[in-house]
Amino acid sequence: MSTTVLRTSEAWWVALDEHLAAQVDTTATSTAEMLADVSSVHRARSHASAAETRDISTLALVSPVTAPCRVVAQMTNYVSHVRDSGMDPASVPLTFFRKTSGSLSGPFDEIVKPDHVRFLDYEIELGLVVGRPLPVGTTVTPAGWKDHVAGLVITNDVSARDVQLPKTQFYEAKSYPTFTPVGPALVLLDHDELDRLSELRLVLKVNGEIRQNSDLTDMIYNPLQALRELSRFQALAPGDLVLTGTPGGTALKAPPKLVEIIAALLPPAAKWKAFFKSQEKNQRYLHDGDVVELSIRTPDGAIDLGTQRNTVRYA
Repeated sequence: MSTTVLRTSEAWWVALDEHLAAQVDTTATSTAEMLADVSSVHRARSHASAAETRDISTLALVSPVTAPCRVVAQMTNYVSHVRDSGMDPASVPLTFFRKTSGSLSGPFDEIVKPDHVRFLDYEIELGLVVGRPLPVGTTVTPAGWKDHVAGLVITNDVSARDVQLPKTQFYEAKSYPTFTPVGPALVLLDHDELDRLSELRLVLKVNGEIRQNSDLTDMIYNPLQALRELSRFQALAPGDLVLTGTPGGTALKAPPKLVEIIAALLPPAAKWKAFFKSQEKNQRYLHDGDVVELSIRTPDGAIDLGTQRNTVRYA
């Protein structure tokens, strides 16, 4: 049975139903410490009295994943997104990049665009929160990968495309403060519930318009494959966060093939100048005041990570 954990700046909470939560009696201040004391979460849910409960809508929720931690993300991991990027899904390798945990922010905080960024994009992603250490060299098996995943969160891999593309690296473009909203909930799952990951539907809206809408059957490399690959070179610890890629529907799209061929003949500076000149007509990038709403849940609602809602603010 899934357990929904919430966090405010002062305390951890466990949801009793969709409206009420009970405060967890724990000294944990980090996600890793909370996972180590998960028995207190179950105790709070089982023994909460009416006097100890709060309406969830009155809680000022912050990210249930605390910094510092490792934030590791998969690249181009959905068929639809790969095709949007002008690539062949059959030829895309399993690759990763890092984000700074300083980019983590709350589920209802503002997404702040730095003044020098011109093209701000969104990417809904399912986040895996690590629950058991994964040292380099660990053998990750089909039966054992779930031991390393404590639960799931909604994440938005916000991206400064005009920084990302010319520099051909992701770290800076995706690591500005507020560029990884997380939550509202950390949903702890049993092994049998993790078997239902393919049923999860990811939906992202901008000002009420659906931009991304896909389930995990669109995913190219599943969590077992991702953790197996990471275990070759990247240690993970409890409380670390693994982002698993985004489906199609982002603002950024690959240019038509003819334009791409012509652009390849230009010097890099001229190529990117022309590309971003064309992107000025693309109104799907995030604007000041836009409201970005994300949800991830199974159709029957048995696994529900809640709804994340952030307003974009231009610095």
